[in-house]
Amino acid sequence: MEFNHTSVLLQETIEQLKIRSDGIYVDGTLGGGGHAYEVLSHLSGKGRLIGIDQDADAIRAASNRLEKFKDRVNIVRSNYADMRMQLHNLGIEKVDGIILDLGVSSFQLDTPARGFTYREEDAPLDMRMDDRQQLTAKDIVNNYSEKELFRIIRDFGEDKFAKNIAKHIVTTRREKEILTTGELCAVIRAAIPMKVQKSGGHPAKRTFQAIRIELNRELEVLKDSLDDMIDLLNDGGRICVITFHSLEDRIVKTTFKKNEHPCICPPDFPVCVCGRMSKGTVVSKPMVPSEEELKTNKRSKSARLRVFERKEQ
Repeated sequence: MEFNHTSVLLQETIEQLKIRSDGIYVDGTLGGGGHAYEVLSHLSGKGRLIGIDQDADAIRAASNRLEKFKDRVNIVRSNYADMRMQLHNLGIEKVDGIILDLGVSSFQLDTPARGFTYREEDAPLDMRMDDRQQLTAKDIVNNYSEKELFRIIRDFGEDKFAKNIAKHIVTTRREKEILTTGELCAVIRAAIPMKVQKSGGHPAKRTFQAIRIELNRELEVLKDSLDDMIDLLNDGGRICVITFHSLEDRIVKTTFKKNEHPCICPPDFPVCVCGRMSKGTVVSKPMVPSEEELKTNKRSKSARLRVFERKEQ
């Protein structure tokens, strides 16, 4: 199956990066290479892009798509959490821009064997972004305690029926291990009132999101990486982050604001004594897809682009 993914907020991201033709840029979530291709199109022979992704299918697809730029692109299979180390390995200490597109790719969602989608009946419960990882969604569903399942479905899925869903999962697996996406969907449906199912979206959407986030440590990795990525930027460099749900967006918003206004002194202090200096500024308000993009790509509906510009003090 071809790695097919439409890059969200593509032109807005490229515009906000303020690309220098001889600059060094990082796409920390390379995917099919959509954003990377546009960045490379703006670079001269001295410019450089480093593409990072932990998904082997994405690495293969992006390598093919970016073949024409091979003299100024480095593609690395890794997690963006290891960006500093990967750049150091390439002899790079600072960069002029970073892109993170935190959405699950269309390829991942539309490939049943990857187990990301709740719309397939017989797909394995996998959901791994990196197939070198041992733990799968099946392990979480069948081995987490009821209390742990409740926590992740409540916190990462923001599902008000989290307690009942966790209870139904544990009750069901006592009789038989839950192995497929279809089996998990059936358990979730049984845990949610029918009138709610008729009025809302797919009843399994929030639980699948929660399990995927837990499995791939998505929020933890994002929260632990953003400060370091801001430190990797040259003066005037920008980081552009595209999120797709409120949990991610909240982390990005909070981290950017903290780096813009890091002072922790009491408000009644006449001068700052904590010594925490601003690292830059939040650029404008979060950007959302245009009406035109929403018409051509429905999956872009929840996307938000936030931008931070590094400023040396």
